[in-house]
Amino acid sequence: MPVLPGAEPYRHEGGEVGILLCHGFTGSPQSLRPWARYLAGRGLTVAVPLLPGHGTRWEDMALTGGPDWYAEVDRELRALRERCSRVFVAGLSMGGALALRLAARHGADVEGVVVVNPANKVHGLSAYALPVAHHVVRSTKGIASDIAREGSVEIGYDRVPLRAAHALRILLRQIDGELPQVTQPLLLLRSVRDHVVPAADSARVLSRVSSTDVTEILLEQSYHVATLDHDADRIFEESYAFIARIAPSVGKEGTAVGG
Repeated sequence: MPVLPGAEPYRHEGGEVGILLCHGFTGSPQSLRPWARYLAGRGLTVAVPLLPGHGTRWEDMALTGGPDWYAEVDRELRALRERCSRVFVAGLSMGGALALRLAARHGADVEGVVVVNPANKVHGLSAYALPVAHHVVRSTKGIASDIAREGSVEIGYDRVPLRAAHALRILLRQIDGELPQVTQPLLLLRSVRDHVVPAADSARVLSRVSSTDVTEILLEQSYHVATLDHDADRIFEESYAFIARIAPSVGKEGTAVGG
C-alpha cells in the first residue's frame, strides 16, 4: 500500500548530536516535519520514522499493535546511536509515550526527552469496552487535526480501528509501569486546550518519572497537534534550547542544511 503524500519518513544527516522524533497514534511524520527541519537546520542528525500501519489507510493499522510501533522507534534509536555520540528522543501524543519508553529502556544511551501532549491512558467508559468491542466494531471516528490554527491540517486517518485502539490501551498501561525508570532530563510541553489527550496524562507522567531535571511549559494557543499549531515555533525553540543546554556541542559539527 503506497504511503500518503507527505506522510513519508524524514531523515537528515547532521552532526554528532542526534534526535529521534516519534509521531502519534493514527498520525504520520508530517505532523513533526517542520520541527524536524528546524532541528536539522541547526546541525542535528534527525530521524522521524513512519510507524507500522500508519500513513497508508486505517485498515492497515488494524493489523499492527504496540510491539510493532515500539520496535520501529527502537530500531531507529539504535541506528542513531551508531552514528551520533549523543542522542535525544522526542514525541507527540503516543509518540511521547514511545519516547519515554525508549528513555526508560535505554538509560544512558538517551541524553534527554522532549514530549508534547504525551498520552498516558485511553480515557472514557468506552476504553473499558475495547477488549470486547474491537471484536464486534471495526472502527470509530478519527482524532486527527485537533489544531486551532486555521488552514493547518494533519495527515492522519479519519477512522480509528478499534483493534488498534485496544492495542494502544495495552501499550500505554505497560509504559506507565516503566515511567519510574525514566531518569533523564525531561522537557514536557502541554497545550492548555487539548481535545484528544487531557491534562491528567501530563500530570501523571510528571508524577511517575524519576527525572530530577524537569521542565513543564504550557502552550496557550494550541490544541493537541501543537507541532502544527500556533505554538509550533515555541516548541521548536524550547526543544533546541533544552538540547543545547545538555549537549553544548550541538551544531558545531556536521552540516546545517535542512532536508
